[in-house]
Amino acid sequence: MTEFTYKHRNDNGDTAPLTRWGIDSEYGVLTDLLVGPIDHYSWQMGNAASRRSVRLGREFNADVAKRQHQEMLDAYKHAGVTTHLLPADANLPYQLYARDSSVMTPWGPIVTQMYSPWRRGEWVDVIKTYQKLDIPVYDIITAGSLEGGDFMVLEPGVILCGYSGERTSPQGFNQMKSWIEKEGWEVKGYQFDPYFLHLDVLVAALADKLVAVCVDAVEPELVQWFKARNFEIIDISYPQVMELGVNVVALGNDRVMLPSDNTELKEKCRARGLEVIDPDISMITAGGGGVHCMCQPLARKPA
Repeated sequence: MTEFTYKHRNDNGDTAPLTRWGIDSEYGVLTDLLVGPIDHYSWQMGNAASRRSVRLGREFNADVAKRQHQEMLDAYKHAGVTTHLLPADANLPYQLYARDSSVMTPWGPIVTQMYSPWRRGEWVDVIKTYQKLDIPVYDIITAGSLEGGDFMVLEPGVILCGYSGERTSPQGFNQMKSWIEKEGWEVKGYQFDPYFLHLDVLVAALADKLVAVCVDAVEPELVQWFKARNFEIIDISYPQVMELGVNVVALGNDRVMLPSDNTELKEKCRARGLEVIDPDISMITAGGGGVHCMCQPLARKPA
């Protein structure tokens, strides 16, 4: 058994994959999931979605958010997923979004560096949790910002990572890229406008060779890159993107979890034979993050 360490990565590559933990895709059967706590969540004005909610007259209700968070946890349990909650810190209002403070790879999690001042303390409880679960850390980003909402283990051998210059910087991206390429994997970088927060607002992996993309909001080059790799693209409209309509978690075995308000993607997934699990998390998505944002896969069965 591999014991906890702060650096499992071999500098020259050929790092040993983990056995109990790790993922090699975004669509293998999900068994274990790290989820952020709802305890101290509130909308922060550092992203366009929160500002839009306030501008439209929406009001945050903590009790509703907590009920919706529990509904989501119950849905994961019903789907056979074991959830592991990060410990709550009153100083971290966006700790709920566990996607961003680390990213899982076949060789263990990368602990990231957060961009926003109110999120920079999140690494502490993430590392404590990995230590408690005895999951060795692959390595820790130090060169710049990198957030997990930009990072996707698209399929075995391929990482897709966006960088806007804010939540993920070129320096943070390049540090991660140099590590992963030494393991023999491809890293595809995609630069986009920071208005969209993270790449998972625009792109989601649904199943083997099936992705959801807001074609109107990404560069044609990215669409062509997917097509060249024989991915089928489900196109999602721009208005749905503004309601986090592409923010989805693939559970494996042609099952996906997405917000109940996400009617467009829900219908298109069902039309392709996917089973849809759709908890109501509208009080949370209004603050700028959906089901994908709230979790980090700890273990999936090999794709």
